[in-house]
Amino acid sequence: YLKKTNKCFLFDDNLKNIEKKYKKNIINFNQINSQKIDYIIISPGIDVSKCKLKNYLSLNRSKILTDLDIFSLCYPKNKKITITGTNGKSTTCTLLYKILKNHNLDVRLTGNIGNPILAEKKIFRKTIFIIEASSYQLDYSKYFSSNISVILNISPDHLERHYNFKNYIFSKFKILLNQKNIDYAIIEKKDK
Repeated sequence: YLKKTNKCFLFDDNLKNIEKKYKKNIINFNQINSQKIDYIIISPGIDVSKCKLKNYLSLNRSKILTDLDIFSLCYPKNKKITITGTNGKSTTCTLLYKILKNHNLDVRLTGNIGNPILAEKKIFRKTIFIIEASSYQLDYSKYFSSNISVILNISPDHLERHYNFKNYIFSKFKILLNQKNIDYAIIEKKDK
């Protein structure tokens, strides 16, 4: 998605993971501090506290964005229904996708299920996005907003990444932070 710009650098702990056609955009560990970097787009699977760039990322955490942030900024008018929770995200997203598809709507299944959100093509004003959002994706997000946000349930999970249950809960609730007054949040009232 970002190949449209020639000001994009790529870094991977294992340079073999970067396709040949992008080799000219590679930045190595020793070069990173010498570049003026405005934003850092990070894969949600990367734990900033355990990767090769942990010191750099820790100092520049305010610059970190996610694919969900970029999508939300580029397509603010498209309807987004985002599902998160510890269990049942994929099932709920799939059922909702099938219901909307059966009503002949232009609907896409993205996020942690289906296509990565920035890989979607031919997006129109009426395209609706069903987004499965993991705690990893939400943890780094800053600008992502959803018209309908659903938190199915929360129980202790991924504590090796979030370090404690409170941080895990906070990452899930980030789905609500950028919602507007006209948006909807659906949560289980009885879930402590």
